[in-house]
Amino acid sequence: MEAILWIVLGIALAIAEAFTATLLIIFFAVGALAAAGAAALGAPLLLQVIVFAIASGLSVGALRPIILRHARPAIETGDTPIGLEAIEASQGTVLEEVDGDHGCIKIDGEIWQARSFDGNEKYLPGERVRVIKIKGATAIVWRDDLPNI
Repeated sequence: MEAILWIVLGIALAIAEAFTATLLIIFFAVGALAAAGAAALGAPLLLQVIVFAIASGLSVGALRPIILRHARPAIETGDTPIGLEAIEASQGTVLEEVDGDHGCIKIDGEIWQARSFDGNEKYLPGERVRVIKIKGATAIVWRDDLPNI
């Protein structure tokens, strides 16, 4: 019966992690599942609690720093950006007038919806713009004042 309680606690903690951005509670869920394993093997409650504490502490201390290091953006780690992160700061050419409400640009041969960064600027077809960030499937752009990267 104790094993089931530890499993329920582990699942509840895993669900709670889904509502936070801390990446901390999930490691206590791992500890609860380890304690459930100890309970299933017939360990007394005190040993189950010790297994929970040790497994939680080890996973927080050993795994969390590794996961957080790999979760940082490429710009912070010095790695080559990929995916949407690689598109940010790239150059585009305006195809349809871009303003705060609508527009269309071409980035590396791909056509993207675009909006101006401040909403007041307008960019005419043929002008060069720089992608500031990506929001969903829309590129937020600004006048290209930077040299080619």
